[in-house]
Amino acid sequence: MGALKIAVTGASGFIGRYVLAELARQQVDVVAVTRDAARLAGAGLPGRIVEMDMAAPGADCFDRLGRPDVLIHLAWDGLPNYKSLHHFETELPRQFRFLRAMVEAGLPSLLVTGTCFEYGMQSGALPEDLPTQPTNPYGFAKDALRRQLEFLKAVKPFNLTWARLFYMYGEGQPASSLWPQLKNAVLRGERSFNMSGGEQLRDYLPIQEVARLIASLARRQGDAGCVNVCAGKPVSVRSLVEGWIKENGWVIGLNLGHYPYPDYEPMAFWGDRRRLDAILKQLF
Repeated sequence: MGALKIAVTGASGFIGRYVLAELARQQVDVVAVTRDAARLAGAGLPGRIVEMDMAAPGADCFDRLGRPDVLIHLAWDGLPNYKSLHHFETELPRQFRFLRAMVEAGLPSLLVTGTCFEYGMQSGALPEDLPTQPTNPYGFAKDALRRQLEFLKAVKPFNLTWARLFYMYGEGQPASSLWPQLKNAVLRGERSFNMSGGEQLRDYLPIQEVARLIASLARRQGDAGCVNVCAGKPVSVRSLVEGWIKENGWVIGLNLGHYPYPDYEPMAFWGDRRRLDAILKQLF
């Protein structure tokens, strides 16, 4: 048998680039799937690059990817606007059509990244068996896609891992995220950083760890169902930002309370990590 072959959609995105690098470290045969191959050319990332538009992937999409053992599906347009109707009007049907075509062509194992927004406004530690209650279009569309894939499994069996991502940070993150906003404020020489009150409790992981967990779950090729990809412990956003400032030796003050708290998420929530840890224990 040859090396395990894993295809990755959304390969040129923030998470995708780190996942490609992690899979290469784990000696996996990688196929990078992107709508624009030029975005990956010259980036020094591993694997074969396949240019494919999910809106029109073609009937031979599985063959064009080299008939991978596993597909890691990261691609999703329309972010970071979580409230856009695009997520369920356009993205949801497009995503399901593509994934259904892959499964019906013979894909044996699929890992799709979900979101903690599937849980909606529920607070505290959130286990995977908690009923989903999404309150924004992005969370609703992701939750609906998971349900569609579970119905598909009933008529065309395949292994499904639904990796519910919580918060993350790292180099290359979109500029609207907290980490690059802080770093750019420092680089501009600003004296203070405008942010919310910072008392909200969240669940954050560095992007390198998120990529490692996604790659490990994919290599398992199992039918894991929903798995929280999270730290499993809460941290206040203020403490998180203060930690970044200290770790990097930056000199900048915090203008707390400049922005209101987001209305689409509760003040305190984090992932329950016990299921993830149990799966990882079986792997290593």
